[in-house]
Amino acid sequence: MSFRTRDPLHGLMLDDVRGAQKMLSGVARVTAIEGSRHLSSLVGAPVHFKCENLQRTGSFKLRGAYVRIAGLRPEERAAGVVAASAGNHAQGVALASQLLGVRATVFMPVGAPLPKVAATREYGADVRLHGHVVDQTLAAAEEYARETGAVFIHPFDHPDVIAGQGTVGLEILEQCPEVRTVLVGVGGGGLAAGVGLAVKSLRPDVKVIGVQAEGAAAYPPSLAAGHPVVIESPVTMADGIKVGRPGDVPFALVQEYVDEVRTVSEDELSSALLLCLERAKLLVEPAGASPVAALLGDPKAFRGPVVAILSGGNVDPLLLQRILRHGMAAGGRYLSLRLRVTDRPGALATLLAVLTVVDANVLDVSHVRTDPRLGLTEAEVELHLETKGPEHCREVGDALRDAGYTVLG
Repeated sequence: MSFRTRDPLHGLMLDDVRGAQKMLSGVARVTAIEGSRHLSSLVGAPVHFKCENLQRTGSFKLRGAYVRIAGLRPEERAAGVVAASAGNHAQGVALASQLLGVRATVFMPVGAPLPKVAATREYGADVRLHGHVVDQTLAAAEEYARETGAVFIHPFDHPDVIAGQGTVGLEILEQCPEVRTVLVGVGGGGLAAGVGLAVKSLRPDVKVIGVQAEGAAAYPPSLAAGHPVVIESPVTMADGIKVGRPGDVPFALVQEYVDEVRTVSEDELSSALLLCLERAKLLVEPAGASPVAALLGDPKAFRGPVVAILSGGNVDPLLLQRILRHGMAAGGRYLSLRLRVTDRPGALATLLAVLTVVDANVLDVSHVRTDPRLGLTEAEVELHLETKGPEHCREVGDALRDAGYTVLG
């Protein structure tokens, strides 16, 4: 099956998504929907997670990649496929190609996380590291396609891919028929377009709301302008939705089927990831946590029951470590301070005694004695503390100031 003959500017039909669902039977998992008591209490209505982070390859990307590659003509399959990606799309294309017996070449940036590179290779793709930014990697993949005749598999800007991603929406309606709001992360727009088409075609009363990172929010200005516009140098920890321009094909569908596109901050993203890990016991990457971030940022704005799509769970361990610390700081559970003390024996013990009284756990401490800004009898101490929330952070700061310390930040 292929949808290439359809004019992409006029989008897809529900039957295309249903056809993709049949094609994916036995290939993609029907991922679970799990409830969240904590978010339900904040929203005042049931909140559920659609756990695409537990999909094969760790994200929804397998769905669209498989449908796209399965729709190729025999001569196209014989030429092989090529893709460019820093992670999720790479793994989706690699596994889909392996399952369909198609040769896959995947270009990844030189700095791509090693676990993602290793996983893509293990799925059978020929991985080539090229470029330091995704644009350079993409250019290399497109050049390879021109030189070899391999079919370029776009991560979101193709009807077949969107039809595959839309199967997530069909599953949501089957698993949670009482749903009133669906929240979905948005990068190029393939998942939001497919989910919006599937959900709105069957249940026009359900709101479909897209979520973008503030530093990579190309859809709000594009929707306002009526056509895709470019965001120069998008910046966000959520690399899965770090896209500077909406795709032409998904943009038309998002215009028609997505009710609203909201933005979330980096603090909200890291707090959402931490909540998923601690409360739901689910490892979710920042892009996958973006719908949860929207719920945390404005919990009363959504009519329930709500389904938040956790689109992926592939996060580099080193990045995860930084994000968790950022999330703890955003939630008032991690506090960094610099302060001045008198450089004499016992001064540090006196300082730590103050922290003991207010029950702040010291994770790390360092001294600076040689900075020219310091007096002869002064030292600067940097502290990293585990705290219990914003109120406790204020209590720690007040206790230090009451004890005569100058808190620098």
